[in-house]
Parts: sequence; structure tokens; C-alpha cells
Amino acid sequence: MNILVLLLISIACFFMAYKVYGTYLEKTFNAKDSHQTPANSMADGRDYVAGKTPVVFSHHFSAIAGGGPIIGPTVALLYGFYPSWMWIVLGGIFFGAVHDYTALFVSMREKGKSMAEVARTTMGRWGFILFILFTLFLVILVCGAFLGLTATALTSLVKLRTLQLPPDQTLLHTVMDVRTGEVKGLIGGIASTSTIVITMVAPFLGYLLYKRGTKVVIASIIAVFIAFGSIQVGLQIPVTLSPEKWMVVLSVYCFFAAGVPVWVLLQPRDFINSFILYGGMGALFFAIIAGGVQGIGINAPAVNIGGGEAKLGLFWPIMFITIACGAISGFHALIAGGTTSKQVATESAAKRIGFGGMLAESILAAMVLITVASGLPFSEYTKIVFPEITGERSNPLLAFSLGMGLILNKGLSLPVYWGTIFGMVMVEGFLATTLDTAVRVGRYLLEELWKMIFDHPHAILKSFNFNAGLVVVIMFLLAYRQAFLAIWPIFGSANQLLAALTLIAISVWLTVRGKPNWFTILPSIFMMVTTVVSLLYLLKTNYIPSNNTTLIGVDIALVILASGVAVLAWRTFSGYRKDVKLPVVDPLMTD
Repeated sequence: MNILVLLLISIACFFMAYKVYGTYLEKTFNAKDSHQTPANSMADGRDYVAGKTPVVFSHHFSAIAGGGPIIGPTVALLYGFYPSWMWIVLGGIFFGAVHDYTALFVSMREKGKSMAEVARTTMGRWGFILFILFTLFLVILVCGAFLGLTATALTSLVKLRTLQLPPDQTLLHTVMDVRTGEVKGLIGGIASTSTIVITMVAPFLGYLLYKRGTKVVIASIIAVFIAFGSIQVGLQIPVTLSPEKWMVVLSVYCFFAAGVPVWVLLQPRDFINSFILYGGMGALFFAIIAGGVQGIGINAPAVNIGGGEAKLGLFWPIMFITIACGAISGFHALIAGGTTSKQVATESAAKRIGFGGMLAESILAAMVLITVASGLPFSEYTKIVFPEITGERSNPLLAFSLGMGLILNKGLSLPVYWGTIFGMVMVEGFLATTLDTAVRVGRYLLEELWKMIFDHPHAILKSFNFNAGLVVVIMFLLAYRQAFLAIWPIFGSANQLLAALTLIAISVWLTVRGKPNWFTILPSIFMMVTTVVSLLYLLKTNYIPSNNTTLIGVDIALVILASGVAVLAWRTFSGYRKDVKLPVVDPLMTD
């Protein structure tokens, strides 16, 4: 099918979902700007900060997007284009957008509490315990997967002939591949420098926005200058380190970033990065339109279930947990309830940030799928993402970057190297965003866990250094010892299980207030069944045969926790029916 037709169908579906389904949810929750949000009523200048909606949207979108909507669709393309595309569209609307909006809104109504605290309110102490444990597993797995993948991508090398550059070019710094004798460009080094520059300059922009009251328009102009200036610096001074050294550097960075006030680093850095992402999405959008007008279609197989199952596993459930962030992601609930709910200034903004932010991510995932499937030859795709050569690491980010370079060349006649460089810079900034945000959330969760276990936690358990350091150390060890393709499926399973638990907690929250909850119950059931089956399948076919004791232990623990969620959910809903409990008097839901 023509790539323009595919893009237009995707956008039309998401637009109608926002206008119709998003409005229905907004009315169900009785969202009104006359209701004060916790960002205003509990402002403390550190975590509770009422941000300007475009800035909060940028921070939220950057945090939830990360590398997920790029990695998942790129890997799942092996099953064929159409199965992956349909899950992104339908999952994004009826699963992901519902999950993100309801998690954000309920957290706002609960004074900015985390979803773990909401689970305590709706399902009692065990609901809180299960949420904390699930989340800790997820944070560790997402950090481990993204740390290893980031380190690999930052060392990416691309053949000059693939970039359509002559051997005597002077644009890129190059190295000689001693194994093949080919000259390769330091694409990853450019992205490394760009990420470093943006991170170093971000506090200055945060100062202008939140201490000097600089207008968003002016701050946006400065952010664009910083974003694209950082790429130019990267072209001149690419930073090159080994993957192992990058793991150390990123771990140290995440340790310190986890304790810095959000306005100093997270918000301004994500605001800057968002313009690179918006620029990349815009470039892909116009390239797909232009390519579609020229008659460009999909290179990848329309359906390739057998090929996907040979490398990844059974189509159901594995494809549904491989594409996580582009369809539904429990990690988003941590962002919505962990940081974003403390920054939203008005209740009407929640639809734009929560529901709209997820649909924007789904659009990105759809464009990534179209880009890789139409820009990159399928044989080249499989070599990069599923390498046969011993010792080579899977690098889906490089596959996407090359696909972007090639589709921009086909559609807009831009040089292949331009799009490839921009694609790598685009994804690297958001991988770093996901890492430091996840470590920050992990610190919060450990602090809550110690309070739950001990009546009077020791001073060291309350320490930022101890909790952030513990998350960072575990993250580093997991990434160092496990390959990306081994971690990603179990990360996806944990991610979707957390989404199911979030939706169950929200369903109970709605039930006790006498509100409909079919839109959260149905996706929670599907995700619970899918993820439990995936965990059992991975355990039997992958982890036990390879004697991977670390992932065997994590898998079994997740199955036990999932069983606990199922039992708790059944008991909770049965209890409400049996006791005929009256709805909670909540004036904000009816005024």
C-alpha cells in the first residue's frame, strides 16, 4: 500500500479518537478548570510546580516517548507491516490513550499521589505492595534495556557508501573498520556530543523560564538554537567511547540527575529535546507525504508471521508486548502520576497532555514503522536488528536512523547522511530522558517501599544517595550482563502488566464513585492475559533453555506478582458487589 494512504488513515483515526473518545472521558471525569490542580494548591517550587502547558506537554511527551515508540515498532516489523501497524492504531486509541489520560487525571484528583498510592486507596495495602514491586521490576528492566541500547547506539558506525558519501568527504569524522577494511562515519559520536551540549545548557533555559519568567515563544527560539547548534558541535567534535564506558558515564549522570529539581534539568532539557523530536516528526511527515505522491510503498513483507516467530516467538503474545510504548505502556503511569500530575496547571490541559500525548506517541510509532518499512531494504533491516555475526549487538536505533535518512532522500531529496544523523540525535536525547526519569521514579518508589516495610526506616534508607545509587547499580549490572534482545521481551511483559494493574486500580476508583469503568476494565483483562502467557512462554522457550538465571528469577517473580494482581482484583470487585458499597461522595465528579 502507498505510504501516504497509510499515514492519512492513521492520523484520521487518532484525530477522531481525540475529538470523540477523549471528550467522552473528559466528561466522565467532570473535568473543569474551576477545580484547582495540585500543582497550584500544593506548590512547593520543587516537585509541585504549575508549568505552562506547552512546556509540561514537552516534558511529558519526551519522558513517555523515549526510545520506546521507535524500538518496539522497529523490532516488531519482523512479524510484517500490517499486524504491527494495526496494533499501534487500535492499541494506541483504546488502550494507551485511555490508560495515560485516566492515570494522569486520577493522580491529579488524588493530590498528585503516585499510582502506587492510588492503588493503596482503591485496593488496600496489598494493592500498594504489588504496585511498588511491579514498578521496581519495571524501572530496573527499562533502565537495563535502555542503558545497554543507548550505549550501543552512541557508538554507531555507518559505511560512507551507505550514507552516499565519497571516501574523501570532510563532513564526518571517520574510522577504518579493521575487519572489513571499509571507512565508516562516527554517527553515534555526533549524537553523543549533541546530548552532552543540551544537558549542560538546559539549566540556563530552566533559569530563564522559571526564575526570570521568559515567555514560552522566546524560550522556544532559544531551545531551537541550542538543539540544532548542538548537532553542529557534534559534527565538529564527536565524542567516542566504548559501549562499556558509556554505560558508566550514563549511570553516573543518572545518579546526579535523579535529585535535581525538575525545573533545573528535566523540564528544560526535555523542552529542548522536544524540538528535535518535533523537527524529526515533521521531516518524516513531509517525507512520507512526498514519497507517497511519488508512489513509494512498503518494502517489508505485509505479513511475516513465520519469520517473526522464528526470531522473536509466537505472534500472540510476543508482538503485543514487543510494541509497548507505541500502543500501551505502564511506564507512562509512573510519569503521569510521578511527575506530570504535579505540574499540570488546569484540568482541561490533562486531555491535551495525557490523551493527546499518547496519541502523538502513537503517530510517532506509526511513522517509525512506515519509515523503516519503506526506507530501509528488508535484508539490511534484518542484518542490523537481528545480526547473525557473533559479537555484534542488535541496534534497532541505527536501523531507524538509516531508514529515516533513506526516506528523506527518496521523498525530499535530502542527503542520506542528513536524515541519518538527525534520526540518531533525535532518539539519543530521549533515551537519556527515559533513563534519568526512570531512575528518579525508582528513587521515589524505594523511599515509599522502606516506609511500608519499616515503622521507622534507618536514616540511610531515606537518603537520596542510597536509593538513587541502588537503582543505578542494579541498572548497570543488568545492562552489562544481558543483551538487549534478551531484556526487551521481559521488559515489555512487565510494562504491560503494570498498565493492567494501573487500569484495575482506576476501575475500582471509578466504581466507588458510581462512574462507568468499561473503558478501563476491558483493556486491563486483555493485557493481563497476554502478559501472563508471554511470561510463561519466555520462561519455557528462552530463559530456562539458555540457563539465564537472572531472567528466570525475574520472570518467575513477575508471574507470581501477576497472580497476586488477578486474585486481588477479583476479591476487590467481588467485595464491592457483595457489600453493595455506596459510591464515595466526590463533589468534583458531579458539580
